[in-house]
Amino acid sequence: MSGPPDQCHNNLMLKFAANLSMMFNEVPFLDRFSAAADAGFQGVEYLFPFEFPAEVLAERLRNHHLENVLFNLAPGNWSAGERGITCIPGRESEFRQSVETAISYATRLKTSRVHAMAGIVPAGADPAAVEATYIANLRYAAGKLAAHGITLLIEAINTRDMPGFYLNTQAQSYAVCTAVNAPNIRMQMDLYHMQIMEGDLTMKLRKYAPHCGHIQVASVPDRHEPGGGEVDYAYLFRVLEELGYDGWIGCEYRPAGKTVDGLGWFREAGRA
Repeated sequence: MSGPPDQCHNNLMLKFAANLSMMFNEVPFLDRFSAAADAGFQGVEYLFPFEFPAEVLAERLRNHHLENVLFNLAPGNWSAGERGITCIPGRESEFRQSVETAISYATRLKTSRVHAMAGIVPAGADPAAVEATYIANLRYAAGKLAAHGITLLIEAINTRDMPGFYLNTQAQSYAVCTAVNAPNIRMQMDLYHMQIMEGDLTMKLRKYAPHCGHIQVASVPDRHEPGGGEVDYAYLFRVLEELGYDGWIGCEYRPAGKTVDGLGWFREAGRA
């Protein structure tokens, strides 16, 4: 296994986590832990851990000296198009069970952040009921997670990739965090989604960095490696350094080719 990349030793230590749901798809999921470590990553994230026993994943993390920095709560029926149930009236009991399951995994995997996907608003749903359900569920989750030292994240997602998704902008995310008013709720700022929905990335980072618990990156518009497309990530990484951001940066992108062949941006970030 190769050692950690140079970027782990730069002045402000930007930390990059490989998203194993999207990266290293050349090998089966359980083999992606070793692939990420060999490529120089010290952290990993993924959409959901629930397909595998927590002990199996914990062993992979230990063996390859990786930190599991993030996963999502169960999203409802993913194969049927559901993308979270947090805002959906009538699903409160299912949501609360998903919180318990997430805590069970997070404590075993030593994961300190979990993301509750807001969900796609049901057709004809009352907006006030949706908002009230969302806030109440987040307050419940934040309270349960706080007892275990776990941060609750919410993420604005673009409506091109997920039409009808409840949470779409950073201002909306911040307003929700304010309404929930829990010490352990934070914004998950995905710069891919942010660029598509609103742009003005630098000013958004400067404004909301104090409330941000996790950042994710991908090129726009193709969601490939952050080294190409219309967003200048080399510049944005410098902005994050200037802001003193000390959290993780999740690499939630689909490699354009073989994962390792597209890691030039990662090596460059280490030399910056």
